[in-house]
Amino acid sequence: MSKYIQDLNEPQQKAVLHKDGPMIIIAGAGSGKTRVLTYRIAYLMEQGIDPFNILSLTFTNKAAREMKDRIASVVGESESKNLWMGTFHSIFAKILRFEADKLGFPSNFTIYDAQDSQRLLSSIIKEMHLERDIYKTKAVASRISKFKNNLITVKAYYNNPELIEADAMAKRPKMGEIYNNYVERCFKSGAMDFDDLLLRTNELLTRFPAVLAKYQDRFRYILVDEYQDTNHSQYLIVKALADRFQNVCVVGDDSQSIYAFRGANIQNILNFQKDYPDAITYKLEQNYRSTKNIVLAANSVIDKNTVKLDKDLWTANDEGEKVVVMRLLSDAEEGRYIADSIFDNKNEKQLKNSEFAVLYRTNAQSRAVEDALRKKNIKYRIYGGMSFYQRKEIKDVLAYLRLLINQNDEEALKRVINYPGRGIGQTTLDRLTVKANEIQESIFSVLENIERIDIQINAGTKRKLADFVMLIKSFQIFMQKNDAFEVANEVVIKTRIVKDLEKDGAPEDISRVENIQELLNGVQDFIQVQSELEEGDTSMAAFLENVALATDFDIDKEETNVVTLMTVHMAKGLEFPVVYIAGLEEGLFPSAMNMNTREDLEEERRLFYVALTRAEKQAYLLHTQMRFRWGKLTDGEPSRFLVEIDEKYLDVKTPMISESRGNSFLDSSIFGDSPRQKVRYKKPEKKPVERFQPPKHLKKLSKTSSSNTNLFDTQITVGNIVSHSRFGKGEVLEMEGTGVNIKASIKFGIGVKKLLLSFAKLKVLS
Repeated sequence: MSKYIQDLNEPQQKAVLHKDGPMIIIAGAGSGKTRVLTYRIAYLMEQGIDPFNILSLTFTNKAAREMKDRIASVVGESESKNLWMGTFHSIFAKILRFEADKLGFPSNFTIYDAQDSQRLLSSIIKEMHLERDIYKTKAVASRISKFKNNLITVKAYYNNPELIEADAMAKRPKMGEIYNNYVERCFKSGAMDFDDLLLRTNELLTRFPAVLAKYQDRFRYILVDEYQDTNHSQYLIVKALADRFQNVCVVGDDSQSIYAFRGANIQNILNFQKDYPDAITYKLEQNYRSTKNIVLAANSVIDKNTVKLDKDLWTANDEGEKVVVMRLLSDAEEGRYIADSIFDNKNEKQLKNSEFAVLYRTNAQSRAVEDALRKKNIKYRIYGGMSFYQRKEIKDVLAYLRLLINQNDEEALKRVINYPGRGIGQTTLDRLTVKANEIQESIFSVLENIERIDIQINAGTKRKLADFVMLIKSFQIFMQKNDAFEVANEVVIKTRIVKDLEKDGAPEDISRVENIQELLNGVQDFIQVQSELEEGDTSMAAFLENVALATDFDIDKEETNVVTLMTVHMAKGLEFPVVYIAGLEEGLFPSAMNMNTREDLEEERRLFYVALTRAEKQAYLLHTQMRFRWGKLTDGEPSRFLVEIDEKYLDVKTPMISESRGNSFLDSSIFGDSPRQKVRYKKPEKKPVERFQPPKHLKKLSKTSSSNTNLFDTQITVGNIVSHSRFGKGEVLEMEGTGVNIKASIKFGIGVKKLLLSFAKLKVLS
């Protein structure tokens, strides 16, 4: 037996040494599936199988490269290069180039990326004289992509009355015509888009039996990684290619199927045995990644799913620390807790930034975490997305706000003068710029005097420009009497940015709306902090200055020692010593959009399972008692996933006892002490709303009697050590004032802060 095979455990060895016939490897999280897949390919080559006859399909180029490097270390680099190994799209693009003439394409056909496709669709929509507000390019592109991945050709579309009716109901009756024009234009240009690489491969194998026979004979051994993530189109290609020899090996974990929104079909892995009745099943159930507490905690949750394959994940690793469950007051406090915990863990356990990951359900949640990490000077990187303040929709709203403070800010003006669209084109903007430079005034000054200045712009456009000026001036007047949150909220509503984003309902647009919501939450959080300071400034100018300083927190792209921030979807396949999972509340995780059917809810549970099993040594599960939504505080109910974890694996830092729902008609003692009645969480208590209201509201409270509002003068004295939720521990150096106006100068680690005790929530430590 080869030395590399001796390094495997018994189930892994059996899977590697299985030579012929269909097989499925159910590989639990952290069970070494990549190693098994790699060694199996190496073993086949050692058994005399020509690498040209082996097809290995992965979902990422990174996975393909890693596997090929590992195989090269076993069998030699020369032979490993002959393997057909790569992503579905790269392998099928290679086949299509060999066979392109069968479909009428040149062998050097162009592959359009998403931007190429959208530019072409934009041209088609314009040429058809369709309303861009209805036929938005991204929405049309998304619709066509779904057609192709479900093998709905133009012909199939026109033969499906339900699809035609659905588009008519969505007020897009020309969708079929756009689709047809798009396909014809791609064909005429000798181009295929990414979805075509799958669709055209299916067409090739279906319409040309000789081509199918050729590749069936070529690919005598087929291996597919992450089989649970295959869509219908990919499934059909694999099934067709494997039909002759049936030496097909699929590897995956139904518990990690989390891409249904991209078209992944979990039934592909669940029904593998039906497709191949003679298939042998191998289970990789030993987890090498995580501690016992993490593995068993994750198992106790995923066991609640009804649609699953039978397996029992276990580990020989140490028991490890229990999974920490932490209840926090708000999302801002959640971010600060994460930053403080990372800071403390680094110091106490000598860990590096790169050993920490913060996972969340939606991109918008990164804002509070980013702000907190910056304040602790902890370097981080957003993976799979942009830093919060660099996202387009955030920069759009901030540009409006900048324009209110400085109407001569030309970059801000250029960004928003026609967003959302108000019929002011680039030609008009160019003329305004030229005129402004000519008379040495700002563009906004030209707009204010548009009727008196000699400029070649028609009357209709001048009216639109005048309306824009009126809108900005109305915001400036509103700003004079309102705080930063109220101003930002007014801008978001009156400019109709959110309404513009909500039109299509595409996942990326929903995410952008969530980001704008989170920006407003950030404004409200900023106001809270400022309201506690004696010289706090809740103005829009102060907020924008704070944001500018935040965006200046730059990290070298080559820097590797950074905390990882990413959505759970992005974290698939990764692992970290310490993982924080934020926002574990009903409606957030599980998502409110995925709680309507059992199938959706079970996918959310699998997503949580993936998140928890990323952790090697320590996992923190965080939820908040209240969370800002559109700047308003809403109660947070702990996620059902927290309750589903067996409590013996948890360290619940803030346990809550179930509260009575009122008088019962029955004496509850007659039912005994059932284990199921020991609920660890209850609906969060209502907290005084004063802490979370804009300063205007807080100042009204300060007019009431001191007996109602101030309990601090007898509790805090000079020399006390106190704790503040944002600034940490500090020593009271000086106190002055009486009643609601008592102020304390406190020396925190970040410096001396003078706080108004009627607003600041301080805890006396000693």
